[in-house]
Amino acid sequence: MKKLTLYTLSLLLCCLAPAYAQKQTPPEGGKPKDFKLPNKEEGSLDNGLGYTLVPYGAVPKAQVSLVVKTGNIHEAENEVWLSDFMGNLMKEGTLTTKGKDLSLRMARMGGDLNINVDPNTTTISGNVLSEFVPELIQLIADVVQNPAFPESEAERLKNDLKRQLSVSSNTPQSQASSRFFALMYPEHSYGRIFPTQEMIEGFTAAKARQFYETNFGARRSVLYVAGKFNKAQAEEAIRASFSGWLQGPEPKYPTPTAQPSQEVAVIDRPNAPQSTLMLGLPVIDPSQPDYLPLQVTNALLGGSFGSRITSNIREDKGYTYSPFSTVNVRKGAAVWYEQADVTTEHTQASLQEITKEVKRLQQEAPTAAELEGIQNYQAGIFVLQNSTPQGIIGQLNFLDLHGLPDSYLTNYVQNVYAITPEKVKEMTAKYLDTQKMTLVVVGDKKEIEKQMKGDQSLKVN
Repeated sequence: MKKLTLYTLSLLLCCLAPAYAQKQTPPEGGKPKDFKLPNKEEGSLDNGLGYTLVPYGAVPKAQVSLVVKTGNIHEAENEVWLSDFMGNLMKEGTLTTKGKDLSLRMARMGGDLNINVDPNTTTISGNVLSEFVPELIQLIADVVQNPAFPESEAERLKNDLKRQLSVSSNTPQSQASSRFFALMYPEHSYGRIFPTQEMIEGFTAAKARQFYETNFGARRSVLYVAGKFNKAQAEEAIRASFSGWLQGPEPKYPTPTAQPSQEVAVIDRPNAPQSTLMLGLPVIDPSQPDYLPLQVTNALLGGSFGSRITSNIREDKGYTYSPFSTVNVRKGAAVWYEQADVTTEHTQASLQEITKEVKRLQQEAPTAAELEGIQNYQAGIFVLQNSTPQGIIGQLNFLDLHGLPDSYLTNYVQNVYAITPEKVKEMTAKYLDTQKMTLVVVGDKKEIEKQMKGDQSLKVN
């Protein structure tokens, strides 16, 4: 009987424990602290190469990244993705080391070699054990100064790009992005997202080398080392490995010319169960004082899971699963847009709710409590981004690309919390004019046009 009673009591306590726990109010999370930039050492070589050394953390590893200020932005109109092809071909070896041997050397150092091309930069990087930092610096120097561009690998890499193009360009999200940015930047490389199969077919090792020789050089490059490493050995390796690199061209980015327009473009996908929406317009870039307040405004409006647009068309209406808005940043330009995959029958209703939320924030400031939740989110994300050597290098490169001072990072958290509800309202009214937004819809054109027919403010193309 005693054992039975104890068993019954234990069972009762087990059942009550979850219910009791559910009634407890969890403690409030602390506010993120200001970011303290680790002590860094900056220098340059006579040929113009800049370098930044950032000792950080206790794990015996370090990230080495060479950032070259060139990328898709410098491609000709008929050679979209040529810089990507060049980057892929650079991994296939140098004049002294074959691609397979490069991979083996990186594996021995505890990492692998990455070459990433984006609209504004090309980054050659690796993450290795601390003792191998000087050797990785030497390897990266060999890759960027002595690329072999083997013609024997060109056809295989072109086929890889063709497959990538075939897959990525046929999704509704990619089709919407391609059309949207073409409308935003009609005369600029920022508006050219995808090549044609014919463009890729025309790529050769010689064209990759020509792009490299035209756009690579020490004056366009910055080498970052972050993590746990020996600074004296790293600096010695930089000077020994990069001093002989040719200066190359000065950094130069073609000026973007973003153009807002009240245009509606529909890409037909007959009988599609969903419509993919992209609605947005050009806004300010990070060099402008209002950029950070605009970022916080975006997070409140549509750029976080608890944002207004997400709560409206996802939680309340059930029109979509994962809508989001963002400030898409490039050198010298930025675009705000909302993107959502919505059920076809709710295409027009979703657009109405999105624009309604924008207009509501233009007319009425958020409460202090709502804004504080967004500020906690924005500051917290920022702190997390700076918690790794790769993250710190990313932030330092962001400063360099957009000409920002270190104080942008060190004062970021306090500046986020200094933004007022009235400032959010002001940013929405100043920069998010719904009358100037471009709309792209990918879906069943017949059904979409039927829904939009009664809206005189929309002119479907």
